[in-house]
Amino acid sequence: MFRKVTLVFILVFYAAFCPAQQLRASKSSEIYRELKTLKHLPKVLYLAAHPDDENTGLLSWLVNDQNVETGYLSLTRGDGGQNLLGTEQGAALGLIRTHELLEARKLDGAQQFFTRAIDFGFSKNTTDTFKQWNADSITADVVWVIRTFRPDVIICRFPPTSAAGHGQHAASAVVAEKAFKLAGDKTAFPDQLKYVNVWQPKRVLWNTFRFGAVNTTAENQLKITVGQYDAQLGMGYGELAGFSRSLHKSQGAGTQSVAGIKTEYFSYVIGDPAKSTIFDGIVKTWTSQGNADIDQSLDQIISNFNFNNPDLSLPALLALRKKIMALKDAELKKDKIKSLDQIILSCAGFMGEVVTNQAEAVAGNHYQFKLNIISRAVNPVVLENVKWLNQSESFKRNLSKDSLITIQHDVQIPSDAALTEPYWLSKPATNAATFSVPNDTLIGLPEAESPLNVWVDLKIGSEKFQVKLPLSFKKLDPVRGDVVEALRIVPALELKFTQPLYLAKENEDLHLSVNVKINSDKPFSNGKINLMYNGEQLGSTDVNSFNGKETTIDYVIPKNKLSKINASRLQLDANFVADGVTYNKKQVLIQYPHLPSLQYFAPATVTVMKGDIQTKIKKVGYIEGAGDFIPEFLRIAGIQVDVLKDEDFYGSIDQSGGNGSQNKLSQYDAIILGIRANNTEKKLGRWMPFLWSYVKAGGNLVMQYNTSQDTTVDQLGIYNFRIASSKRVTEENAEVTFLKPNHKLLNFPNKITQNDFKDWVQERGAYFPDQWDAAYEPLFEMHDTGEEPLQGSTLYAPYGKGNFIYTPLAFFRQLPAGNVGAARLFLNFLSAQKN
Repeated sequence: MFRKVTLVFILVFYAAFCPAQQLRASKSSEIYRELKTLKHLPKVLYLAAHPDDENTGLLSWLVNDQNVETGYLSLTRGDGGQNLLGTEQGAALGLIRTHELLEARKLDGAQQFFTRAIDFGFSKNTTDTFKQWNADSITADVVWVIRTFRPDVIICRFPPTSAAGHGQHAASAVVAEKAFKLAGDKTAFPDQLKYVNVWQPKRVLWNTFRFGAVNTTAENQLKITVGQYDAQLGMGYGELAGFSRSLHKSQGAGTQSVAGIKTEYFSYVIGDPAKSTIFDGIVKTWTSQGNADIDQSLDQIISNFNFNNPDLSLPALLALRKKIMALKDAELKKDKIKSLDQIILSCAGFMGEVVTNQAEAVAGNHYQFKLNIISRAVNPVVLENVKWLNQSESFKRNLSKDSLITIQHDVQIPSDAALTEPYWLSKPATNAATFSVPNDTLIGLPEAESPLNVWVDLKIGSEKFQVKLPLSFKKLDPVRGDVVEALRIVPALELKFTQPLYLAKENEDLHLSVNVKINSDKPFSNGKINLMYNGEQLGSTDVNSFNGKETTIDYVIPKNKLSKINASRLQLDANFVADGVTYNKKQVLIQYPHLPSLQYFAPATVTVMKGDIQTKIKKVGYIEGAGDFIPEFLRIAGIQVDVLKDEDFYGSIDQSGGNGSQNKLSQYDAIILGIRANNTEKKLGRWMPFLWSYVKAGGNLVMQYNTSQDTTVDQLGIYNFRIASSKRVTEENAEVTFLKPNHKLLNFPNKITQNDFKDWVQERGAYFPDQWDAAYEPLFEMHDTGEEPLQGSTLYAPYGKGNFIYTPLAFFRQLPAGNVGAARLFLNFLSAQKN
């Protein structure tokens, strides 16, 4: 059911959506491209399943060479993938990848859309995918995007067959064809028609490909040439595509910028076939649409465009605006006026921002803001009115060329202002595979626009313009210069456990701490902080007053109370109650140099692992790979973790004059290689001989999963094995057979049973070896439904006096989730040399 929406959404949807904190003029070359795009009527929607699935070379060519509005619809936000940057998984990773896509779109010029589908991890076919995704729901989302964006051509990245290589890839092709059939049907999803009209694209094509050994192209398919050099860009579209794709940093999707032309291939899917171009039979120009005068005006504007003085085009652009405003086609008018107004403001050299020096604000509090505006046009732009959140000021003031105007104003944040967070994370998901959104008309948007804006009324010539400027935070960074980001609304008070996870040891009290952070100027007193489990109060602290902005409250849960809870994984909640108001949120703040600061809020909860978790080790060395929670988990378990660096291997000399590095490594009960260390740590090649010496002398080396792409070391193991990217077990509850139940890794210090493989999340593991030396002992056998048994989930080999273990089991997912069985098994691997 579609719920109430403001009309502003319909107006902003068509922009190349990337919420900007400043309104800045485009470069002359960009204005020129926008003018040529205004002249072309077709639109293209590229459709696939994940961030980085898009063909950025084709997107760049469509936008910059063909000058057609182009969008990429990614069904998911990439929530189920792995993270090369840090420890974020799930929703946090999806938020990162959303903004990496937006950064990529800034380069190639395409627009970005999403559905509510959650990436739940690798699936092997569409049957598995649609067990998780509701096909009707996802199809409805795609129909909504089609009806709103109104593309003439839909291009799929993947086919609906096994050639797609991933069940979600194939599913994207399935829903694309269904949505094509339904988008023009007024009986399909009729609630959408309160806000948009039906729309029937001309055709669906499949952009065939060569991926490794898989070649789906054929010479009898429709072919186009892309990658041409663009003098205004100073590069070819293939080069631009490489820069765009390389912004998918959390996936390590860096791609070469390849110069020169190439051929793209297309296979017909449904709709009117195309014989010579993807735009066959589509109305391409204003003249073909019956508005030759608009075509003529645009031709003249483009011909006379002055790159050094774009404001010279303003009179002609303002006259063109009157013509477009007179169009009878309301949808076309709304669409093109949005684009034209951006061009006019850019030609005027207009810049506007509303900034404060505080990154965070609390509803109801007052803050000082500056409105900075400037115009670079010879003929003055007139500032007529400024509407702050709750007050309007009339000015009727000419903006002199290149003269900055600053207006200061005290702004009170509305008392009902919502917290700043992604709209798709503001409510609990409806199920494991579909986000719940507060307003259905937000579907498709990468982000909702800020609700806190200053409206500036301008007059250029005889035309009036209303500019929306969001409340923003601005600071000077000594390295990056000016940083302008969204003002983030935060709760008056936040709660957060001081650890992300706790281990409750048998026969011991559990000690926990809750951090309380006060964001409001308003004092808090006579409140109570409660520690809860399943609605039962485990502890409570009365608070008469807080000293300072942060404080920490300690709790002790007695062992007798813990023993009465019959669960191995507990979720504890914290809340603060004062004056009848309950505060129970913790801030999740994500900051990487290539992205703006990202924020969302989660319940103030923590997982407690309760069970018989034994460990016999005290000190481990860790070689970092991609983002991994395991070092933090081990420290929580009371184990010293040293992250190994160059000097730990060969940088020290012992007193006898020999190489002392072996003595350095020998202090560790185990050395662990983080996930994908062979893909990310380029020094690993020269470290490996020291690691083999460590094992031979009696050390215990545990290697987590790696991929077979972009490797540092050709032979990973002490003996050879081969990683197969296709060998994985995606069913987290897949049956596990113990091949050697009496093996020491399964019996010390924890006795491993079938119970230890219960309640795993997302998957058992990926990138299993499919071939290995006879010296290895496989410990387990497992497989997805209907597939052959796999034995590569854990390989063990003794070497000299020590042990080598390779395990692509997904410990990096299980341990943050608080899975006790996975923790017991991993600690057994680390304790092999103690047995």
